[in-house]
Amino acid sequence: MKFQRITVDPNQMGGVPCLRGLRIPVATVVAMVADGMSDEEILRAYPDLEPEDIREALRYAAEAMQERELPLVTIP
Repeated sequence: MKFQRITVDPNQMGGVPCLRGLRIPVATVVAMVADGMSDEEILRAYPDLEPEDIREALRYAAEAMQERELPLVTIP
């Protein structure tokens, strides 16, 4: 899967994945969605973003999770 809106620049934000070269990390947008913010609220908070940026941030996060194993608590 190729991501058109995700950029990684070692000279910007320490190489953290951001949206379209803006200083808006993918993780920030994903956290806002996880906190229950609507697309409209996110776009008001970050007027430089576009609705497709939010969708691609979520797709990128989903793809990144497929590459990692996270420790989970096992319920007895």
